[in-house]
Amino acid sequence: MNSSAEGVPRAPASVAELLASLDRIDGTLPKRLKQCAICLRANLDRVAVSTVADMAQLAEVPPSAFMRFCQTLGLSGYSEMQALFRAEYAQMRPDYTERLTRLRAEGASGAGRLAADFAEAGIRSLMDMSKELDAQQLQAVAERLAGARTIHLVGLRRAFAVVVYLAYLLDKMGVASMLHHTTGQIESDHAIGPDDALFAVTFAPFSQETLTLAARVSERGIPVLAMSDTTTCPLADVAENLLIAREVEVGGFRAPNAGLALVTALAVAIGGLRKEKA
Repeated sequence: MNSSAEGVPRAPASVAELLASLDRIDGTLPKRLKQCAICLRANLDRVAVSTVADMAQLAEVPPSAFMRFCQTLGLSGYSEMQALFRAEYAQMRPDYTERLTRLRAEGASGAGRLAADFAEAGIRSLMDMSKELDAQQLQAVAERLAGARTIHLVGLRRAFAVVVYLAYLLDKMGVASMLHHTTGQIESDHAIGPDDALFAVTFAPFSQETLTLAARVSERGIPVLAMSDTTTCPLADVAENLLIAREVEVGGFRAPNAGLALVTALAVAIGGLRKEKA
């Protein structure tokens, strides 16, 4: 975590910095503050419009615990955290406010309103992803996968759309890949050879099948690269690199906007690296 000269945590200057700091200290947090961290990640869209009591209730902790959580991140309290989210939220909206307002007016309820909400959530997810992105880490993942004979892909449940799209892009660029799944409970990790690599994707609450496959592959000394929505994902224990793609939710639903953008960039980078070596 960033610190001042006195050793006191320095207040983050952006939401991206706040989440990056949280990633670094997540494993050291006591139980109640851990609950606050989980709640914050799951409700990023609510901070700007919620009171500390609201967030504490969502986290199932006393408001005082949520205040301590804010201070652990270098903030004076919840009001400073909220100001950070409100300022960033305002910066994200100007180009889209008018059109989204119009869309909501045209479909004041039902599907039209949902489309507007998901569009805005997608914009915010992509903005957050671009601010948090570690370009060097993404390049390292691309180079590792580009050097593999065959790229094996696994991602179930909500992550399935992400890995399927990555498989599609790799196929279009002539990059050998294999998509793993659990149809018929057939285990296919024997198809992953020593010159291959596995790219595993899972989002909270995490797919046990994905975690198990990644662990078995790692035990064989085969490279595992991964993507999740939190650095505390168990894949971090077996993956060489863990990419992060967080999504802003709408009513408990999360469209994979950041995840799809990240794997698209990854696929294009892999294709370019393969072409250079050809």
